[in-house]
Amino acid sequence: MEPVDRQINRRVFFPAAGLVIVLIVVAVTMTERFGETVNDVQDFVVGQFGWIYTGIVAFLLIFIFALVLKPDFRNIRLGPPDSRPEYTFLSWFAMLFSAGMGIGLLFYSVAEPVLHYLDPPREEGESLAAATEALRTTFFHWGLHPWAIYIIVSLSLAFFAYRHKLPLALRSAFYPLIGRRIDGPFGDAVDTLALVGTLFGVATSLGLGVLQVNAGLSSIGILGESLFNQIILIIAIMGMATTSLLLGLDNGIRVLSRLNLFLGMALLFFVLIAGPTWLILSAFLQGIGDYAAHLVALSFRTDAFRGTDWQAQWTMFYWGWWISWCPFVGMFIARVSYGRTLGEFILGALLVPTLFTFFWLTAFGAGALHLEMTGAGLGAIIAENVPSALFAMLDALPLAVVTVPLATVVVVGYFVTSADSGALVMNILASGGHPNPPLFQKVFWSLLTAITAGVLLVAGGLQALQTATLLTALPLAIVLALMAWSLWIALRADALDATGIGALPPSGWDRMRARWRTRALAAPTNPREADPREERK
Repeated sequence: MEPVDRQINRRVFFPAAGLVIVLIVVAVTMTERFGETVNDVQDFVVGQFGWIYTGIVAFLLIFIFALVLKPDFRNIRLGPPDSRPEYTFLSWFAMLFSAGMGIGLLFYSVAEPVLHYLDPPREEGESLAAATEALRTTFFHWGLHPWAIYIIVSLSLAFFAYRHKLPLALRSAFYPLIGRRIDGPFGDAVDTLALVGTLFGVATSLGLGVLQVNAGLSSIGILGESLFNQIILIIAIMGMATTSLLLGLDNGIRVLSRLNLFLGMALLFFVLIAGPTWLILSAFLQGIGDYAAHLVALSFRTDAFRGTDWQAQWTMFYWGWWISWCPFVGMFIARVSYGRTLGEFILGALLVPTLFTFFWLTAFGAGALHLEMTGAGLGAIIAENVPSALFAMLDALPLAVVTVPLATVVVVGYFVTSADSGALVMNILASGGHPNPPLFQKVFWSLLTAITAGVLLVAGGLQALQTATLLTALPLAIVLALMAWSLWIALRADALDATGIGALPPSGWDRMRARWRTRALAAPTNPREADPREERK
């Protein structure tokens, strides 16, 4: 067994932990000022750099389609040519969905369509056109784009780790660009940035999750909604998440992910049957067509002449959230995707979760819109208390005494899965790709994530959580664009060998240095030799 100090990358662990702790101390000691700064920073980032998020996220989706449409790439396996998947498709999808969407989808699937219906970005509020736009906009935020972001990271990590034996760390994705320099300061900086981004992304989800758990417990009369109770819930649920993490991937996260999926499906089918069934099915088909028809315009929309207030609250927050989550979700998906072909991986991770998400959003979102449009008063409740949206909808349907507790259990389940999956990834990042980091490190990152989520709730609530994701996502967006370039170079080289594993090409940095060296050696030492006039003489 390796000594503990060899299982920790000190150049990543200590800078990342130090930066997060400094931010926590500042937020605790200067809470009011910190909250004001959070608002100012969000306005600046969205106003000046929002177009960068939009452009890079749109580019990544186009890039993913380019990969899967190239025949030479589709059959490349994420591992040796004779490797096969470790997990069944159901287990793989359950873990992928639980890590990538679970808690956020439960939080927003009812609230977002209704809020867009009341205050749409373009149409007149509370109209039929607003209802259509509400569902389209919700599909856009939860559709192909987030999964494209996740796939870039997960595919890069799985390809370089399983096929070319590099560490399971973000730095490995840049080998075609800088070669062995990934083990130097650049690689440390990339992994540190990914670790900090992952922590804030997971903390944001924990903050949203605990708000919803508290709302669910309050609705069944167990625990009133208050900041103190939310802090207690964070501690309790992070304790559960740490226990699941210590049980290991197969006995903890995999089992819990399958349970989450089955309970979530039970809740989904109840809403489908108890709600306006035929309207939901009709809206699902219409919503997919409407989303496809507007996909290009939505993908490149920056509201250049309308101002960025709405974008800051919705699209930019989502893009920042997905980007800050991508090291976590991408590494977790890579960890469970050994042996799949590139084509199977992309289609399985892009289309299947997207279609399932669309059906979930339609069942809960269109069902909630129908209740609001028929006078149930759902909109007023959600506008006042967003975390209560799911439970307010279930209260308006039959058997609320059963479904509200069930929904609370599902929220807790996805909460725990997101937390322990995130802690697992943070441990791997902080240990330089080591598959089994030391016990104390698992506990440390779980505890630090819980503290961060609690401090952000105290300092600024939902607004602080949103801004934390936007800030950490901006540099990561640039990293993702470079990662896509690097992956394309590596896949082209690998595809040249149709029977085995193609060798990675020399890094771009090494090729550039070799070109400079060749030119320097070929350059004349006598200035007169370089003058054409001297040659004519």
